[in-house]
Amino acid sequence: MAHHKNVEFVPLNISVLTVSDTRTLETDTSGQALIDRLEAEGHKLADRAIVIDDVYKLRAKVSQWIADDNVQAILLTGGTGFTSRDNTPEAMIPLFDKQVEGFGELFRHVSYQQIGSSTVQSRALAGIANRTVIFCMPGSPNACKTAWDEIIKSQLDARHRPCNFVEMVALAPVDTACETRS
Repeated sequence: MAHHKNVEFVPLNISVLTVSDTRTLETDTSGQALIDRLEAEGHKLADRAIVIDDVYKLRAKVSQWIADDNVQAILLTGGTGFTSRDNTPEAMIPLFDKQVEGFGELFRHVSYQQIGSSTVQSRALAGIANRTVIFCMPGSPNACKTAWDEIIKSQLDARHRPCNFVEMVALAPVDTACETRS
């Protein structure tokens, strides 16, 4: 990962939402994997929740965090498959001001190296809503680790070049405008 020498790390407040009909805080290994990783990088856990896979309950919880000026990023795990209970994309897309198409594309590309063609069954996606970046990934701990380690970690680091999301979501101005790739 390329870092800009003159830019400091900016800790973000990140909320973690596990989409599940069966998980509890004690059994939520995917949400915990994300929390462990975001805290290890120096970010702060703003809030954590587990919500059943219901479009309106998901939208309600995420809307609460989107409206909170102290939450700059949201990580959702679960509900991105194709079963009748997988509703994360349907719940989130209407909330996005802009969709980050590249996240799902890159996640599936990276996942292909690990799980082969089964990655086509992932509807991982991301978007921006009210200056809050939202990453939605599958519910397995390995998928969460892959998404964080290979994509999200660098995109939530103001030092990452040539681009990152910190300038868009940070409360205080951060000089992290995308640079050219010359």
